[in-house]
Amino acid sequence: MSVSPVKRQKMESVLDQLKHHTTVVADTGDFNAIDEYKPLDATTNPSLILAAAQMPAYQELVDDAVAYGKKLGGSEEEQIKNACDKLFVLFGAEILKRIPGRVSTEVDARLSFDKEGMIQRARRLIDLYKEAGIGKDRILIKLSSTWEGIQAGKVLEAEYGIHCNMTLLFSFAQAVACAEAGVTLISPFVGRILDWYVANGDKKTYEPSEDPGVKSVTKIYNYYKKFGYKTIVMGASFRNTGEIKALTGCDYLTISPKLLAELSKEHVKLTPTLSVKEAQACDLEKIHLDEKAFRWHHNEDQMAVEKLSDGIRKFAADAIKLEMMLKVDVISHSCHL
Repeated sequence: MSVSPVKRQKMESVLDQLKHHTTVVADTGDFNAIDEYKPLDATTNPSLILAAAQMPAYQELVDDAVAYGKKLGGSEEEQIKNACDKLFVLFGAEILKRIPGRVSTEVDARLSFDKEGMIQRARRLIDLYKEAGIGKDRILIKLSSTWEGIQAGKVLEAEYGIHCNMTLLFSFAQAVACAEAGVTLISPFVGRILDWYVANGDKKTYEPSEDPGVKSVTKIYNYYKKFGYKTIVMGASFRNTGEIKALTGCDYLTISPKLLAELSKEHVKLTPTLSVKEAQACDLEKIHLDEKAFRWHHNEDQMAVEKLSDGIRKFAADAIKLEMMLKVDVISHSCHL
């Protein structure tokens, strides 16, 4: 049935309807996109910061980060590392001027199997935010959902009151371990799960409700709500708006500017698909995972094993590219002194 133009004008966009049921988060380091779509929260990662740092509009932030690294001194490697941390925080601070909620800032993916290294780096980032006058309640520290990352998150939450966002989450085992660790938020990936099934199976297209990524997040959401876990479920890494609409009602969804634009132009009725009531009626059974059980259950999921390691490698590669970019600036800065 076609909707008359008058009715269409009155009907809210899909994006506006989505905001009634789900907290919408912008998955970007680009301030303009944040200004345009007015999300509650924003997430960043090394790839997004790398892309934003190469835009002329943000050169001043890069220069400030390099100057900070130089001021602290030390070896060239230390200067670049400090400049990198500072750049992440400068972007986060600018984003926080534009949103009412929290920004997610990621710990270097190369520390993904180093529990103590992640704890130290997270505390360092929180200290840098504090220097900028920003309290830890407005920050989510992103950690890879390895066993070590999840345990780092447990310590940061319980001992330091630092809120964590567990990223690169693909398996049900990862989700269960995060819930048991008491972290603030998880980011189960949707699109990257779909990518794997398309690349490795005979089926090349899926209806949104049958999308393997959508089914994964739905199961995690239902498990958390059935057993009363407070950890927020934030669906991430979307390939199309169908996946987003199929997860309406999820606690949070973090969405790229491209898909936010598509949702803002669409005017169809949006019906929630996830609810606490339905979750509590589902037939999932509670499980407990120690380290051995976690590693076994995660290892049994070939997709999750491959996508986790692939995601860590890609984020690490972009962190290195960002460091190389800053290295050039550090050297040129030295030449001008």
